[in-house]
Amino acid sequence: MTKDIINHLGENREEYFNAALPPIFSNSNFLFSKVEDMREAMISKNNIPFYTRGHNPTTKIFEKKIAALESTESAIALSSGMAAISTAILSQVKSGEHMISVNQPYTGTDKLMKEVLPNHGIEISFIDGKDTVNFSNQIKENTKVIYLESPNSWTYEMQDLEEISKIAKKNKLITIIDNSFSSPINCNPAKWGIDIIIHSATKYIGGHANAMGGIICSSNKIIDDIYNSEFKLLGGVLSPFNSWLFINGLRTLKIRMNYVSESTPKVVRFLEDHSKVKKVFYPHSENYDQKELVKKYLKKPCGQFTIELNTGNDKKIEKFCNKLKYFKMAASWGGHESLIFPEIARYNLESKYYSKTELLPKNYVRFYIGLENTDEIINDLSDALNEI
Repeated sequence: MTKDIINHLGENREEYFNAALPPIFSNSNFLFSKVEDMREAMISKNNIPFYTRGHNPTTKIFEKKIAALESTESAIALSSGMAAISTAILSQVKSGEHMISVNQPYTGTDKLMKEVLPNHGIEISFIDGKDTVNFSNQIKENTKVIYLESPNSWTYEMQDLEEISKIAKKNKLITIIDNSFSSPINCNPAKWGIDIIIHSATKYIGGHANAMGGIICSSNKIIDDIYNSEFKLLGGVLSPFNSWLFINGLRTLKIRMNYVSESTPKVVRFLEDHSKVKKVFYPHSENYDQKELVKKYLKKPCGQFTIELNTGNDKKIEKFCNKLKYFKMAASWGGHESLIFPEIARYNLESKYYSKTELLPKNYVRFYIGLENTDEIINDLSDALNEI
């Protein structure tokens, strides 16, 4: 079924000369010869191409595929993961209302919630999402949204999606989850009652570090409402070329996810056994304390984890990072190349982007395992660790 979605769904090849890949409709306008045809397109609710800020045939193919992979009725693609996150949140919570979020979400989300949303009269309560009762305890009369990342960023705590969904529905709240960590291959939150699923398509979905994008998956009603308001008016439109790149990325998504599901646990086991590593944060580790939730919600291991080095010495931490050959340093992840993000890089930083985000210990290093040979990756880590 996944293969049919990735390779065939939405691709009416007879309409474009039986090309193996759909064309890139890079035009902004779509033309009409009759008033009645133009009128029909304007009232078609995103079903007939009218203007690329609303509907583009290349992007529509991409949206159909992701909605099917996530088992939702519909999806809408945007220009970045943050565009998807901010658009989804603003579509569900307004000035004077309240939302609940897990602690330490993705850095951009954290900044949005701490610096931007409060300026628009939106109140946010941050909680430890590992204990489901915390969600119930924070619900107020004006609460509208519960925001989740399962696992969350860097330390990978999980939430019980099914139980939280029950709490939300009982209190008529909307649940939103950033599912980028798992990809639609390894976790499908809609199955457990989550209302809105977000992906940074920049990461696993694209898979080649060559395109920025995001996508929101949900019911027809929620997507239609977003389309006619926040999506059209905030303008976070995904370019047709990037949509095409994401369609190409999807071709190999399952293969790539299968590869990292085998390679990453091997790397984690090596690091857990190394004396220079104090702790590894990884949902599929034998030492992870939420195994039942992992078994329930995550189909296979993914490629991200964080280590805590067994030193607090700044020079040693930086020496370890600098000595790595296969791992380059970067902000994102999900491509073919293995990457690290050393938390120490955020220390002593006069960056407004990170100004109010909570710092983690400086000896934390986030890893992403790419498609390199696993033994070579382990040897690279061993050489770097032996230098400190």
